[in-house]
Amino acid sequence: MFDRLASLMAGISQLFDRLFGLLAGLFRPLRPLFDRASAATRPLRERWHAFYDKREPREKLLLRLAGSLLGILFVYNFIYMPISDLGSGLDDLIDARRRDLIEIKGLMQSYDSLNRRMSSAQSRTLAGGPNFSLFSVLEQTLTTTAGRDRIGSINPSQKPVAGGFQQYSVDIKLTGISLQQIVDTLYGVQSLSMPITVSHLEIHEQAQNRHSFDVDMTCTALGKDASAGH
Repeated sequence: MFDRLASLMAGISQLFDRLFGLLAGLFRPLRPLFDRASAATRPLRERWHAFYDKREPREKLLLRLAGSLLGILFVYNFIYMPISDLGSGLDDLIDARRRDLIEIKGLMQSYDSLNRRMSSAQSRTLAGGPNFSLFSVLEQTLTTTAGRDRIGSINPSQKPVAGGFQQYSVDIKLTGISLQQIVDTLYGVQSLSMPITVSHLEIHEQAQNRHSFDVDMTCTALGKDASAGH
C-alpha cells in the first residue's frame, strides 16, 4: 500500500515540477525577483531538508502527502479559481454585450417601423394651402348623397399639429335622412380622391318616423401647412 502511495506521490511531484516549470517560463521576466526570494528563503529550506532527511520512510511519505495536498490547495485557490473567475467575468461581459446588441436591433426595427408609418402617413396628406377648403369638397358630396335640404349645419375648422401639418375638420349635422342615404353619404366621403376620415359618427332615430335618422359626424383630413416653410 505504501509503495502505491509512494508511486502516486512521485507522480504528483513530477506533475508539480512540470507545472512550476511552466509557471517559471511564464513569469521569466520576474526571474530576478524569484532569485532574491529563493536566496532569502534558502536557510529555511535547508533546515527543512535537514529535518526531512532525518525522518523515517513512512514519515517522509506522510510529509509528501501533506505537501501535495497543500500544493493542490494552493493551485486551486491561487491559480485555478482566479482563472475561472476571469472566464466567468468574460462570459458575463459577452452576455451583456449580446443583450445590448439585441436591444439595439430592436430599437432599429422600431425606428424602421415608425419611419415606414410616417412615410405612409405623409403619402396620405393633402396638399393643403390657403386655397384648400374641405368644407367645399364635403358640401358638394353631401348635396349629392343626402340632399342640400337635409344638411342641418356644416362647420369647418382647422388647427396646426406637430410636424408642420394642418388638421382640417368639418362638423356635419344631417336631419331626416334614410338609412340608404346614410350609407351613400359614408361611401361618398370614403370614395373621394383625397384621404378623408370619418372620425366621429352618431346616428339617432327620429321619434316621429322610425325610418328617418339624424346624423352627427365629423370628417377630418391632414394637410401640409403652407406657412411651415416660411
